[in-house]
Formats: sequence, C-alpha cells, structure tokens
Amino acid sequence: MTFHQTLVDKNKVIMESAYEAVHSPEPGKYAIQMIFNGAAAYTIGNRELTLYSENFIFLNKDTSYSRKIDSEQKVDAMSVLFDPDFVIDFEYARTAKSELLLDEPESNQRKAPVFVEAIYPLEGDIKFNLLNLKKHLDQGSNDNLLLNTYLEHCLVNYYALYDAEVIDRTASLNCLSRSTKSEIIRRLSIARDYIISNYNKNIGLEEIARIACLSVNHFLRTFKQAYHQSPHQFLTSIRLRQAKYFLRNTDYPVNEIVDIVGFECPSSFIRLFRNSFHITPGQYR
Repeated sequence: MTFHQTLVDKNKVIMESAYEAVHSPEPGKYAIQMIFNGAAAYTIGNRELTLYSENFIFLNKDTSYSRKIDSEQKVDAMSVLFDPDFVIDFEYARTAKSELLLDEPESNQRKAPVFVEAIYPLEGDIKFNLLNLKKHLDQGSNDNLLLNTYLEHCLVNYYALYDAEVIDRTASLNCLSRSTKSEIIRRLSIARDYIISNYNKNIGLEEIARIACLSVNHFLRTFKQAYHQSPHQFLTSIRLRQAKYFLRNTDYPVNEIVDIVGFECPSSFIRLFRNSFHITPGQYR
C-alpha cells in the first residue's frame, strides 16, 4: 500500500493506492472522497455504499464514515479534506451581500452548510480540477497559493453540481412545502446511491423504495419528477457508463463486460449502447 498526505494550511489531501486497506478519516472535516479506478466499500452513518471507478461523494463535516479496500486489482483513491472554516468562509463569500462582505469580512453570523450527501460521476470541470490538483501533488508541488486555488475551485465546481443536482431538482418537485421537497430529495438521493452501489446486481423496485422509506408509487412518481427518468432508466445509464469505463480501461471481452455490469445478454447491451452513444462497443473501444 502507498499512502501520501499533503497539508494545505488546515486542509489536507490524501492519496492512496492499495489492494487491501481500512481507512477511518479524522472527524470534523468536509470531505470529497473519490475513486480513480477499482472500487471501495464505504460505511457512511448507517449506510453501506460502494464507490466505483470515476465516482465521488461529498461528505459533511459531522458525518461518521470509514472506507475499506479489498480488491484483486490496485485501487487508486484520493480524499480532499476541507477544514470547516475554509468551507464556511467560501459559503459566506458566495451568499452574503457585497456590502456585508466589505463591512464584516469576518462575521460571526457565518454558519456551517449542510449538504445532501450523494454519489456523483467524476467528470467535467470537477474531474479536470481534481486531476490537475493530483498532478501537482504527484510532482511534489508545495506552492501553497496554487494548491489553495485548486481547492477553492473544487468547491466552485461542487457547488455548481450541487445546485443542478439537488437545489434545482428539489424545486422541480410538485410539493407545496419546501421542507417536504428537501426531505424527498434526501430520500431519493439515498435510493439513487443504493442503485449506483448495486448497479451490477439484480435489485428490485420494492427493495429500492424501502431503502428510500417511500411507497413504491410515491418513489416512482417523485424519482421521475426529480431526475426526468425512471429508476430502471437510471440503472441502465449507470450500467452503460460503467461499461464505457471497462471498454476504455481493460481488455475484458465484451461478453464478460456484459456480465460484470449486470446486463442479461450481449445483444440487448449492444443495442442499448449504440442507441445511447451512437457507436457500438467495439467501435468505442
């Protein structure tokens, strides 16, 4: 196992490569946990999740969690641990009025934000930023200003993603109460994470609804309102995205990838892949 941590003021970046490892991070920090290849099992509060390659999760500062790696292939993981004051100051600078920022730059009224914790694909701007942060750390950079800039951009990218995936989707729900909408999104996020963590298994609708503490019909209706697709369509999209990863990063035959990601037969997989990406799996590889 290789383990390397870098302090950037009170923030910390940890990079780890291992076949087997158990990691219990220090409490009291916000955290971006990501997997570049392989998979890691997470216990987050009372939830059991699996974080697969090219995915990340953002965790609140008071969340209790641990990570376990037990894999035949080497797993590369990276953790960005934010000091609460760094996130609180970012939140305050983002939301406070300009005149207040000038008059009270160190206001005692700042509050620690609490996020709906969910798994997201590691892609787009946040992936570009995190990979560049990793590159500079791999090269031994100790430029504190540069590294802090990357950490700030991590939050900029995450907030943009959070606004789109949580705030906007909450607003799209057909409920009268804001608190009801927020609670439904929280429960749907739990169901969504369960689907992502078990995408390669034969999971049923009643099982997912039970995880979300919603009736089947309520779950179906609100999931489609929030994500503009059915749970089955979402599951299929996750399987196809993971298939792209295996096609791009492994030499597994297509038939084996079909089994790994949970499809029942190669012909239906090829048809779905071509319809979704306008290219066959073989051409993509």
